[in-house]
Amino acid sequence: MVEGKKRSRTFRRVFKKTPGGKTKKVYLKRKPGKAQCADCGAYLKGVPRERPYKMQNMPKTKKRPERPYGGKLCSKCTRKKIIGQTRATSK
Repeated sequence: MVEGKKRSRTFRRVFKKTPGGKTKKVYLKRKPGKAQCADCGAYLKGVPRERPYKMQNMPKTKKRPERPYGGKLCSKCTRKKIIGQTRATSK
């Protein structure tokens, strides 16, 4: 029987093949939700959905897009914000 704490749906059930050739049910933590834009709430592209320990070992360039507000705003909102800023400074 499995441990009581692993009976909840907090854990994903994954079947993994052992070196002996048998398949075994393994209980893994679920991935976090998708990153969302701070302005419009759209899901961000180019931002991985990984657990903190995997994000820690990932290079900075793989964690978010290489542009201003990358990983915070979607490309549409970024465009709007930059255009708004340039219009405000040019007046």
